Amino acid sequence: MPDLSEAAWPTSSYSGGQGDCVEVAPNLPHLVPVRDSTRPAGPAITFGHDAWRVFVSDLA
Repeated sequence: MPDLSEAAWPTSSYSGGQGDCVEVAPNLPHLVPVRDSTRPAGPAITFGHDAWRVFVSDLA
């Protein structure tokens, strides 16, 4: 499991203040971790930056 202690988890403006969202921590140099905002201590999925770009581009 990668060390995510330095991950910054900004809240999406789309959460409407509820905080029920998927959070992405874009500040790590080699990983893009993603987690469920309702479970901040729970597991996170991690992507490499290239894989994250492909994933996001496929959503568009």
